[in-house]
Amino acid sequence: MRSRMCGAVFLLLIFSACATTEPIPRAPAARSRKVANLQRAAALPWRDGGRCVVREANQDWPVLAERCYRALDHDRVEFHDTTGRCAVASAGAAAVGVGLCVLMAPEIVVGAVIVLGVVVVAVAIKEELEAYELRQLYPEKAGAARGTNAGSQEASSKHKPRREQEPAGQDWNPPVPPATVERTRRASCEPVPVPHRGGDDKHNECADTFPPNRYPGNDVLVNGKRFDALQVGARVLWEIKLYQFETYSDFLRVRVVEDQVLEFQEDRDVAAACGYGFAVGVSSAAHQEALLEQDPSLRIVVTGCKR
Repeated sequence: MRSRMCGAVFLLLIFSACATTEPIPRAPAARSRKVANLQRAAALPWRDGGRCVVREANQDWPVLAERCYRALDHDRVEFHDTTGRCAVASAGAAAVGVGLCVLMAPEIVVGAVIVLGVVVVAVAIKEELEAYELRQLYPEKAGAARGTNAGSQEASSKHKPRREQEPAGQDWNPPVPPATVERTRRASCEPVPVPHRGGDDKHNECADTFPPNRYPGNDVLVNGKRFDALQVGARVLWEIKLYQFETYSDFLRVRVVEDQVLEFQEDRDVAAACGYGFAVGVSSAAHQEALLEQDPSLRIVVTGCKR
């Protein structure tokens, strides 16, 4: 009998605690996760300007990492399984490679991800973080204004006829729509020179001399996308690849070509939206042939530049 009473009291305490505990708000947690993901991704080089990261930022980091892994600039990232966790990963994790396994880890382990050269925050990620900061500032002011408006209107509604409750138009200004702010920050089609990313002098030298580059020593930012060069005397934007394609295994060749074709198709669309042509420079005929086999509409040129 005594044990039954103790059990009943224990259950009662549990249910009381559950009943009095306030629900955990989910929206702030989701926002925190999104910002944390954007900040973590900002330290990595992205070939798509960070668009995939922004699109998947609300997901848990492992999901984001898996979906955006192909958008990474793999030429500039090295993965090291410093904990040995990925060496004994499940078959599912091992199938996608040690690099993805390391990237998907929820914690950042020193020495696990090494980025070559200086990372400039991807345009889309930078804009999303800036927009988040703006949303933290403006809603506060807008909220205060709305509260003041609501209070004054509620007070006046008790003493004024209904016809006087309608806004006269000259007594208040509506808040600026977010779309207006976004339009002012929209990427321009005018070419903007930005310094080459560091860490790959051979690549930068080829980008400057082969097309040749209208802005030596600089990449070109057009329509929110960073290109390796803008050709002298022509509206043609260039991407340069110095891959040692002949040394790759058959499996790696297939993966590289699949990833690059998607990348180049996106780049071409971005360039075309601003009236530019788009070309790709590669080091070898084998690399050129493999890319054209996947998409013959791409303009692929053999530069002869070597590492």
